[in-house]
Amino acid sequence: MAHEYDLVVLGGGTAGYVAAIKASQLGLKTAIVEKSRLGGTCLHKGCIPTKSMLKSAEVANTIRNADDYGIESFIPSISMEKIQARKDKVVDRMHGGINQLMKKNKIDVFDGYGRILGPSIFSPMAGTIAVEDPEDDEAESEILINQNVLIATGSFAKELPFLPFDGNIVLSSDDMMTLDTVPARMAVVGGGVIGLEFASLLADLGSEVTVMEAGGQIIPMEDKDIAGQLKKSLEEKGIEFITGISLSEDSVQTSGSDATFEINGESRSFDKVLVSIGRAPNVDDIGLPNTKIERENGFIITDEHYQTKDKNIYAVGDAVGNLQLAHVATKEAIIAVEHMADRKPYLLDYKTVPRCIYTSPETASLGYTEKELKDAAIDYRTHKIPLAAIGKAVIAGDQKGFGKLIVDPETKDILGVSIIGPGATELINEAALAKFLDASSLELGMSVHAHPSIGEVLMELGLDADGIAIHV
Repeated sequence: MAHEYDLVVLGGGTAGYVAAIKASQLGLKTAIVEKSRLGGTCLHKGCIPTKSMLKSAEVANTIRNADDYGIESFIPSISMEKIQARKDKVVDRMHGGINQLMKKNKIDVFDGYGRILGPSIFSPMAGTIAVEDPEDDEAESEILINQNVLIATGSFAKELPFLPFDGNIVLSSDDMMTLDTVPARMAVVGGGVIGLEFASLLADLGSEVTVMEAGGQIIPMEDKDIAGQLKKSLEEKGIEFITGISLSEDSVQTSGSDATFEINGESRSFDKVLVSIGRAPNVDDIGLPNTKIERENGFIITDEHYQTKDKNIYAVGDAVGNLQLAHVATKEAIIAVEHMADRKPYLLDYKTVPRCIYTSPETASLGYTEKELKDAAIDYRTHKIPLAAIGKAVIAGDQKGFGKLIVDPETKDILGVSIIGPGATELINEAALAKFLDASSLELGMSVHAHPSIGEVLMELGLDADGIAIHV
């Protein structure tokens, strides 16, 4: 059966459903093709469920360390079944909300696998979508004829060829969503954002965690000072870090009950292994050979409006691989839809985008790191304020975190911001607004901040850039 639309969105994840809503608001007749559940990885296997589990771990950690707040501590009883049930309740509520938004905005949702067709009797251009029923190979495909296509098919977890996922001992981040017990001994391969969030979570739930990172620094794309302090803080939880390690087929063996690693001449066994080495674009089987679309390192190449070589086909989010963050994907999707609707969207400056890590303690950053500025031969000055100088942070129990501001020494423009400590992932939004509005460090410092609040660290950083900080 054939249907006609102004826009067909491939993928109903964060970028996909936001694009559909925006298109509907602009008067475009819109459909989404989704093979699983609306909300995608972010809602069902990523952002939302992991933060729910991290909240449960935070509560467990607070109970265990309640003496720090004048309350008798005790060792809490951990029920992964209940933690998972709470997570599922949160996810189901958000999923129901997305379904209601689809109805409210009159967006058609096709359950199935969408593939792009080349020029055909339906259209002289590539872009018509055939929707296949994944449960019935014999079923006739739905044909979606359209003016524009938006590819928002997301990504999947990479695996090591000598340590493939088995869902039992060797786990992906997806598999962590159904973990039914807290492993006594947990190995995490990869010291990036996802690996560290699960390492922090499991350590707070009582697991002995070892993180193995091939590079010399965890979170290698972030500020070295932030990475160093985060490593120290996580080590205080009992997490062991092994950096500069090169794993191979000869150094890892798995059985039906555990995994054994040869590390520095010593055999180490673990109950479970989380392999977290990045994510690859989910675009291999969506009909790209039927188009003019080009790829680089697996990612779809687009222009600044996320338009591909086929001008009626756009791509956003993890499929294009700029920053693999949900809030980046949604902004890219809105820009793409506005462009196809002949609006003049405000282009995305990736240096204004917050990058958050929801470990305990949290970290957040935006803009340049010192290394990036050094490599680009850009002059800069750094300013650091310890959270020990901020009353509300001391009350919250964190005196080791800090805020770091990087500015242009002549113009005092904000080049980068990094924060580690309580509320960092909320505070970074203020810095993002300042960067978006092209505020100077002095303007950040002169704006009135509530007292006591952890956000005062940003005020002090702004003042310190002009040599007039009050509390340091």
